[in-house]
Amino acid sequence: MKKSIWRLTVRSEFCASHALRHYEGKCESMHGHNFAVEMVAEGDRLTGDTEIVLDFKVLKRELNAVLDTLDHKNLNDVTPFDTINPSSENLSRHIWQQLAPRLAPHGVRLHSVTVSEKAAQSATYMEIDE
Repeated sequence: MKKSIWRLTVRSEFCASHALRHYEGKCESMHGHNFAVEMVAEGDRLTGDTEIVLDFKVLKRELNAVLDTLDHKNLNDVTPFDTINPSSENLSRHIWQQLAPRLAPHGVRLHSVTVSEKAAQSATYMEIDE
């Protein structure tokens, strides 16, 4: 028998500055981005009444609560980026780690978080069971 899974996607953004340590290029200097963030959550059950996995407004609220901690900040001054590089890779992992426990009480599992500095490139983080 096949198991059903639904994936829900929500997108948001935040504005911040950062400088990549040891980059050896323009990005080593302080600069800013309008970071785009996409989160994908998954669930295997629909509610009995409205037949949805989870209201999109709940996903948006939880994502934006995490992004608010980064918005309009110099990321190099924000923990953990005061010690690790505020790269898209590290940002996507950080957001995932902050968001996953916020979604668990809602009966969904965070599948992935993607961070884009520009539309043409992005970094996606996810955790998988081995």
